[in-house]
Amino acid sequence: MASVKWWIEESNLFIDGELTRETVPLLWQEMQQWQPEINSVELSLKEAKRVDSAGMVLLIHLIQHAKISNCHIMLSFVPDQLKMLFQLSNIESNDG
Repeated sequence: MASVKWWIEESNLFIDGELTRETVPLLWQEMQQWQPEINSVELSLKEAKRVDSAGMVLLIHLIQHAKISNCHIMLSFVPDQLKMLFQLSNIESNDG
């Protein structure tokens, strides 16, 4: 079974594992409890093993969730697979 974990260290958020339709529902339940207390967070996808369209939607919702708290999320180490999904969906990605 696919697994994923996430954690926060200072102004960095990390995701390790698969962002797929199997892992996203439980992950989103956990992540939406997060209440950003800073203005900017870097979300590292360096350890993301696989990302499907459900994972992309989770990231979009997470960005919107943070925006409500006036927090900007910058994606880093965006996998090629996710870049392709963003392009096919006409969504821009700026990775650092």
